[in-house]
Amino acid sequence: MNSKISPSRIYSPDPGKPREACGIFGVYAPKQDVARLTYFGLFALQHRGQESAGIAVSTGGELACYKGMGLVNQVFSEKILGVLKGWAASGHVRYSTTGSSVEANAQPIFLMENGFELAVSHNGNLINTLSLKEKLRSEGYNFEATSDSELIARLIHSHASGESILPALHETLPLLKGAFSLIIQTSRKLVGVRDSYGIRPLCIGESDGNYVLSSETCGLDIIGAKFIREVKPGELVIIDRHGIHGEMWAKDTRNSICIFEYIYFARPDSYLNGRLLHTCRRRLGANLAKEAGNKGADIVISVPDSGTPHAIGLAHELRLSFQEGLIKNRYVGRTFINPHQKQREIGIRMKLNPLRDVLEGKKVLLVDDSIVRGNTSSQIVELIRKVGGAAEVHMMVCSPPVKYPCYYGIDTATREELAAAVKSLDELNGFLGSDSLNYLSIEGMIDATGLSLGNACMACFNGDYPIPFKAQMRIKYGKEMLEAEEVRTRGSCE
Repeated sequence: MNSKISPSRIYSPDPGKPREACGIFGVYAPKQDVARLTYFGLFALQHRGQESAGIAVSTGGELACYKGMGLVNQVFSEKILGVLKGWAASGHVRYSTTGSSVEANAQPIFLMENGFELAVSHNGNLINTLSLKEKLRSEGYNFEATSDSELIARLIHSHASGESILPALHETLPLLKGAFSLIIQTSRKLVGVRDSYGIRPLCIGESDGNYVLSSETCGLDIIGAKFIREVKPGELVIIDRHGIHGEMWAKDTRNSICIFEYIYFARPDSYLNGRLLHTCRRRLGANLAKEAGNKGADIVISVPDSGTPHAIGLAHELRLSFQEGLIKNRYVGRTFINPHQKQREIGIRMKLNPLRDVLEGKKVLLVDDSIVRGNTSSQIVELIRKVGGAAEVHMMVCSPPVKYPCYYGIDTATREELAAAVKSLDELNGFLGSDSLNYLSIEGMIDATGLSLGNACMACFNGDYPIPFKAQMRIKYGKEMLEAEEVRTRGSCE
């Protein structure tokens, strides 16, 4: 890439491939290096997506966008950041939920048609994608990507006319059903949006009179921005040369933040609804300790790193010693070459290695934030026994059993693949190879997070989907195709 390339192109390290995301960040700061600030913001949000990364910048007259497959520091170099100059920037890191892991699904989704430029970054998942795509195709629109994020961008673009983006948003947003936090960028404005249920997070920060949007507060911290507030469910926030202005696009709203953000998904140093997530996770562990007891254990260890705050809280409540029993190789990402079945122990030891001096002969409480499929948990239990030499391994899970798939932006597998959905507690304990298995109750989870049944989405635990959906739209989710005939809503999903 050279600095003389027109900024209105989409820059890609591998333009022959297609691209999508789960962490979004934007900054409006005309006198600052907005691309570099966005780079740092995305770096802080890297845990939300490791498949691709992208940044769009606007100069007040045009947009430029660069994106590619890989981690933030793999996609962007000093040379690229040096070219991406402008007044405002938005960025995205992707973990795929809908759409394959290819470059065409990387974000921001950039459109430059009919004299109007638009960049859209999306965190979440729509549940009416099929019907909306059919509508746009009937009007002559074609799609390059396989994600619902391109659909959102094309819908907004199809309603846009002239310089103003707001009329297009008020036309488009009521058509979208599902979970979506968005950052929408034009040549002159930066806009943040949350769906009317507020399932996915988005917050506002301020730094030296400039404004920032981020999926989590940790994205604000890294650039020294001060947290102002969270974007409200059903709100759109417009940032431009006049400052910041918020208005409601939805009439009926409800706070149904995904409770998995509190348990696992968001970083522990982020705040949600005024609560530090590290503190919430320690309380989750403490509440499980009250419910399950100590099992006569000698020590408490965690599945690092996500289970560590929970384990600290559990150990403190039980007055047991919390120790590092598993050492994590932090240079192994979420995806790596899976070994043959006969070498599965090698596969898990690429990520984790037990400390035999800590574990040998001990009765161990092994703490994790959740269990989804159970395969990794069973391998860890086996590793602690066979390699670590533990006398007993008691599995302590600081969330309720995951029994239902998520259709709002977190890939939790099909119901047939969810261990707690197809096995009883005793069967699952046997499958894991643990001496006992204990889950936190829904009541204990609610108490620890400070939420309630009315202001959080807990569908993956209780099947109580806050946003009703019709199965005719045939959601393709992993191997599962939803084809039920009835509208599914709160309490009605089997």
